[in-house]
Amino acid sequence: MAAATDTSTAQRLRTEVDRLLQRGLKGIEYLGSPAPVVGTTPKTLLLRRGTLGLYHYKPQQREIYRTPILLVMATTNKAYIFDLAPGQSLVEFLLQRGYDVYVMDWNAPTAAERGLRIEDYVLGFIPDCIARVQQASGEDALTLVGYCFGGVLSLLYTALHDGAALRNLVCFTTPVDFSQMTMFRALSDPRHFDVDKLCDKVDVVPSDMVVAGFDALRPAARIAGQVRLWDNMWNDDYVKGYRMMERWGAETLPLASEYFRQITKQLMQNNALYEGTLQIGGQGVDLKRVKLPLLHVIAQYDHIVPPACAQPLMQRVRSRDKQEVMLPGGHVSLVAGPNAVKRMWPTLDRWLEGRST
Repeated sequence: MAAATDTSTAQRLRTEVDRLLQRGLKGIEYLGSPAPVVGTTPKTLLLRRGTLGLYHYKPQQREIYRTPILLVMATTNKAYIFDLAPGQSLVEFLLQRGYDVYVMDWNAPTAAERGLRIEDYVLGFIPDCIARVQQASGEDALTLVGYCFGGVLSLLYTALHDGAALRNLVCFTTPVDFSQMTMFRALSDPRHFDVDKLCDKVDVVPSDMVVAGFDALRPAARIAGQVRLWDNMWNDDYVKGYRMMERWGAETLPLASEYFRQITKQLMQNNALYEGTLQIGGQGVDLKRVKLPLLHVIAQYDHIVPPACAQPLMQRVRSRDKQEVMLPGGHVSLVAGPNAVKRMWPTLDRWLEGRST
């Protein structure tokens, strides 16, 4: 028994020494290597309109579902979180399952776009993209899928247009009761933050400020992530995944100043969507006008959009066919990464397949 213990201890020691050497060598390689390639699934640009880009992904099956899917990314980030790499791509998964996939992506708004408002997204960008999808697919109705604030924009479009041109609505971690976003609410408190003073001075709110708001939710997360990276530097798969996520986070987008002002005042400070007082383009937003089949996927450990912030959606809409699914994971791991591959993607496919013919 003693000999076996000594052998086991020696083996563990050799493993740790080997990993230590690999960490050093791979750490040098990591520092000198270029950013990882992302978003490689073949696609075509259908529309470019300022900050907006609409892409159509090349189908991968002979037979595809009749109802196209339009993914709406949150305006703070690039849409390649849906298409990180082969085997780590929600877009690729959907294409292989036989869906016709389109994605609304965003670029940094220019100074000339400082006046963009929620109206431009909900009454302009989304309708334009839906019209292009209809034209390209030959179908009258599609499934709209929104992630985070992309879900808010999708929800607002659906309510303001009575679901016109839509067959289904899917939301991922979509905030409704902004009072439950306690840290963001504290940061935007008008007693401490003068949003008008900021937005009057700048054309676009810098991405560094947007990132700082996210970092404030988990102040030690960045350091903890770097520690885990070093611990796993010997693991090529871990490092690859970390670098793709790091690149996505580093490419957080700035926001047009008027858009930022509107979100801060109406949603963060006044909680107007939840209270039923939100006005978009002179129209009141009534979530009871949402009657489409609806799936809302919530992340159990989401620190950005906590479950309590997202769950009121089910009570606000009048959809008869509606389902809320809470899955283990965080805000990003819900849609990308190993947990998403095992949990969320199959859940989405099962829900869509009977509603996409």
